[in-house]
Amino acid sequence: MHVAAACEVNVSDTHASASLLVFSPAGVVPEVAAARRAVKRLKQLGFDAALDPSALARRQRFAGDDSERLAAVYRVADAAPAVALATRGGYGLSRLLDVIDWARIGRSIERGTAWVGYSDVTALHLAALAHGAGGPVSPGEGVTAGLWAGPMACGDFGLADDPLGGDDVTQDCFVEAMQGELEAVGFRSEAGFDGLEVQGRLWGGNLSVVQALLGTPHFPRVKGGILFLEDVNEHPYRTERALLQLLQAGVLANQKAVVLGSFTAYKPSPLDRGYNFKQMLAYIRSQLKVPVLTGLPFGHVPTKVCLPVGRRARLIVEDRDALILW
Repeated sequence: MHVAAACEVNVSDTHASASLLVFSPAGVVPEVAAARRAVKRLKQLGFDAALDPSALARRQRFAGDDSERLAAVYRVADAAPAVALATRGGYGLSRLLDVIDWARIGRSIERGTAWVGYSDVTALHLAALAHGAGGPVSPGEGVTAGLWAGPMACGDFGLADDPLGGDDVTQDCFVEAMQGELEAVGFRSEAGFDGLEVQGRLWGGNLSVVQALLGTPHFPRVKGGILFLEDVNEHPYRTERALLQLLQAGVLANQKAVVLGSFTAYKPSPLDRGYNFKQMLAYIRSQLKVPVLTGLPFGHVPTKVCLPVGRRARLIVEDRDALILW
């Protein structure tokens, strides 16, 4: 099943009553207009969307100082909207992990909130899992509350050079996920995995953030999981180093499968001499018995799916067609 076929919804079918708060837990929003365009677009998609009062705050490279961003996280958690959507990633959530009241996040999920984002939001997602605040592993059909690796407001709904503010497949997948109707995503992987079928807890996100959490109290101990990873602006040797750290720490060998999304925007070096992402991946595979698939439409790219972080899922491959179901 191709992802484009999996995520097609009509705007008229969206639930107008779904409350959505756009907030900034990490990096500063460089263009105010992008956030406002995103809210407008999300309203067009049927959400009761609004900007958190400090979403456009500025403090150096951050969306306000640490106390402002922590207050924003708590404000969203206490309001418990149907959707808590980050404006963007960048950096900043790692500063908050030691002080966040994780029970407060957990209560918002119990009240129905889906926390959505990717990149630096990986820190919030994985720390919530580590502290038992990510919601149930098997929440039941149609439940949207929990942690979702998915789009963010400014880059996926607020672009000025796109009539929709962002990629239509990304937006359709988001709407479908937030309606409780998205139960699987499909993609084309490489040959060689035909017949693969594994089950486990779906988790992961941005590789650099996953690596940075390793060894901290905020790193979830997931065994027998399905780990998905993506990154941006990281040369293949840096990606290899991060993967090797996860391998040497025993994380990768404890998974049922590793699924790679997009690794983009890095610059080759004259010193590479044939070393590239493909060569790096071949080396990692040679060191690991766990299957490592590619092709997941997720990461710092226009078209991205939504993935429920922490839920039990199945990965099935037929020929080159891969399917993640939950």
